[in-house]
Amino acid sequence: MAANSSEKVTVRTFKNMRAANRSITALTAYDFQFARLVDEAGVDMILVGDSLGMTMLGYETTIPVTLADMLRHTAAVVRGVRRAMVIADMPFLTYHVSPEQALINAGRFLQEAGAGGVKLEGGRAIAGTIGKLTGAGIPVLGHIGILPQSVLKEGGYRVHGRSAEEAEALLADARAVADAGAFAIVLEGLPASLAARITAELTIPTIGIGAGPDCDGQIQVMHDLLGLCQEFIPKHAKRYAHLADTVKEAVSAYRRDVTDGLFPAEENTFI
Repeated sequence: MAANSSEKVTVRTFKNMRAANRSITALTAYDFQFARLVDEAGVDMILVGDSLGMTMLGYETTIPVTLADMLRHTAAVVRGVRRAMVIADMPFLTYHVSPEQALINAGRFLQEAGAGGVKLEGGRAIAGTIGKLTGAGIPVLGHIGILPQSVLKEGGYRVHGRSAEEAEALLADARAVADAGAFAIVLEGLPASLAARITAELTIPTIGIGAGPDCDGQIQVMHDLLGLCQEFIPKHAKRYAHLADTVKEAVSAYRRDVTDGLFPAEENTFI
C-alpha cells in the first residue's frame, strides 16, 4: 500500500512499509485542528504524546500528565483523523502497578477515545505487560532509550547506549519488546550506529527520534517542527516553519487595527 494512500493505516501497513523499505512518517498532535492538518499532509502515524504536558499544559516534565488528560486529547485527535493511525501515550503510573491495571487503562484508550493503539515506555521490565495487552488485541508501540517518564530517576536527559554494556542492554530491551508482540518500537536518543544495529536485527519497524537515519521511520514533536516552542530546539529536531513569529505578528496586527479603529470594518459588520 502506498504511504500516501487514502486507506486507513493499520499495523499491517507498517509491516508492509518495512518490507518494502519505505520510510514511516510519524508526528505528535494534541487537538482536533492540528490533527486534521497533520493527517491531511499524509503522515502515517499520529502520536498523542504525553509531551502535551509541556507543549499544551505548561508542565516541566511529562510526569504530571494524567489518564484523564490523555483520554481527552486522544479523543480530540481521533475526531480530526481519517487516515493516520492514532497512538496514545500511556501516562506515568497507568501501566506500572500490574499488567491488569495496564490492560484496563489501555482498553479505555481504544473504547473511549478511539485510539488505534497505545505506547509504553520501557524494555525487558515491561515486556510481560506488553504481552498482556497484545494478547488482548491491543496494538502496542514500544519505546526504549530516553524515557521521559523516567527523567527524575535519570536526573535529566542524555543519550543512551554509548557504552558497550548499555548498548547490549538496549538491544536486549528491543528484542524483549518485539518478542512480546509490539508492532513497532520508538528508539529515542541513541547513537545512530546502535539504532542501525537494532533496526537490522528486529523484524518489527523502528521509529527514531534522535536515533539517526537508519531507522524504519522518524517521529518528531509537532511544536518543534513548526517552530511553536521558542525556548529550546533539541539537537534531533529541524524547524520547518516559524509559527510562533507568525502568530505574534498576526495578533499584533489585530491589536493595532482595534486600537486604531480599523477593525471591525464595514465588511466585518452586520447591517
